[in-house]
Amino acid sequence: MQELDARVDQLRHQRAKLPEIGEIAELTAKRTDVDNLARDARITVEDLTIEQKKVDLDVEAVKTRRTRDRDRMDQGLITNPKDLERMQHELESLERRITSLEDDELEVMEKIEEAQRELSEYERMVAETDERLGALAAARDEKIAAIDEQLAKVQADRGPAAEGLPEDLVKLYLRLRESKGGVGAASLRARTCSGCQLSLDSVELSRIKGLPEDEVVRCEECDRILVRTPESGL
Repeated sequence: MQELDARVDQLRHQRAKLPEIGEIAELTAKRTDVDNLARDARITVEDLTIEQKKVDLDVEAVKTRRTRDRDRMDQGLITNPKDLERMQHELESLERRITSLEDDELEVMEKIEEAQRELSEYERMVAETDERLGALAAARDEKIAAIDEQLAKVQADRGPAAEGLPEDLVKLYLRLRESKGGVGAASLRARTCSGCQLSLDSVELSRIKGLPEDEVVRCEECDRILVRTPESGL
């Protein structure tokens, strides 16, 4: 029963410590960081796009005003010399304003391109991470299924192994397993306790040799239940 329980512990530890589980946790954390960066880049692109539209509207508004003033001058609707001079100055001012706005427009477009490149890179990284996470999850699930199959078999074998054992002995074994790192019973082989790996002296060996076969023997060093075997060296 101890061997079966030890195998169960081993399989459960193996199941919990699959390398895929650690890599999935690490990649998931990294994906969250990259996804946050992608979100920030997306917001930046959206904000810059709004800013570009505003600048575009400003450019169009100024150009419309310039066209209107030019048409009025070309059509001879302004005849007063002072009004003509004022209109000419205004057109020059509008040209400067258009140049300035177009420079702003170009700058915003360049910022959008840079932000979009960053966003695309982050999205690529997220997509690659998702693909890797999918592969890891599939490998993890396959290994877990195999381990669970072994666990079911070992646990099925444990029932018959425990049949016929006195209830108080089973309780003692379980209590020792809990307090002794999962090993409640240890075999005595070559005069050595397999639980603490210490050799028994000749006096203790003689005492054990004289005990009935059905009497429970405990290791003097580690207090575990000692299971006598043909290889005990008694």
